[in-house]
Amino acid sequence: MRYFNFNGKILAEEILITGPNSRAIRYGDGIFETLKYKNGALILEDDHLSRLWKGMKQLKFEIPKLFTPERLTAEIHFLVQKNKLSECKVRIEIIRGDGGVFDPINNLPNYIIQVWPLAFENGQLNDNGLQLCIYKDARKVIDSFSNLKHNNFLPYLMAAFHARENRCNDALLLNSRGNICDSSIANIFIVSENTIYTPPLAEGCIAGIMRKFLIASLSGSRFRIIEKELSLADVAGADELFLSNSIYNIRWVAGFENKTYQKNRVQELDAYLRQTNPTIYC
Repeated sequence: MRYFNFNGKILAEEILITGPNSRAIRYGDGIFETLKYKNGALILEDDHLSRLWKGMKQLKFEIPKLFTPERLTAEIHFLVQKNKLSECKVRIEIIRGDGGVFDPINNLPNYIIQVWPLAFENGQLNDNGLQLCIYKDARKVIDSFSNLKHNNFLPYLMAAFHARENRCNDALLLNSRGNICDSSIANIFIVSENTIYTPPLAEGCIAGIMRKFLIASLSGSRFRIIEKELSLADVAGADELFLSNSIYNIRWVAGFENKTYQKNRVQELDAYLRQTNPTIYC
């Protein structure tokens, strides 16, 4: 049996916790965070929880004094042990309670913590490159909420459906300017003439924690990384392409549309990060 945490209570996963008046169900009123638990620790814990608290404040949650990152961390560790896991994916979801558009019962955060075992090959660079396609039926809006992992996730969900229907591993999304934003579950990086490029946050992509880690870790290294707008032509003309998120680190992309990509620099990057940051890049 698997267990989850709802507002500090440990419940069996089949227990229902909300009803039809939930603003989370009606409006997607909430925010979430996904972390990796490995070697007895939450990877990049401070960055994840800082992003979560920033997002709660931006979405006008009234955060009680006793609801702290330290408390949430302790409850995650307890839940991991309750589920008898040593390595796992952790999802924290913050939702508002019941109410209509103008009259929520209150603005207090309700929280759900779930854990799942990691895939066996997690953290290792993939040998079989991903195949990507492009999803054009929705554009990622650029606004003050674009960088948040909020529960209004429709463009990403539809992009994932599109990828599956087209027998691809993932799909790239465009922003309202027609530039590449990110994929349904990851940030995007291209390698061109020995330089790594990724869209800046001003392009509306998710403010990925692994993205942030990569930019900071590569600053001053032998790898040159630049934030710039990426067009479809930039992606199609790149030498190499990879995706990043907090669960699988980086993943090599072998093909996008009719383009195929090399793996040399991606392998060098993976080896460098594994050597210089083994407790984080794991």
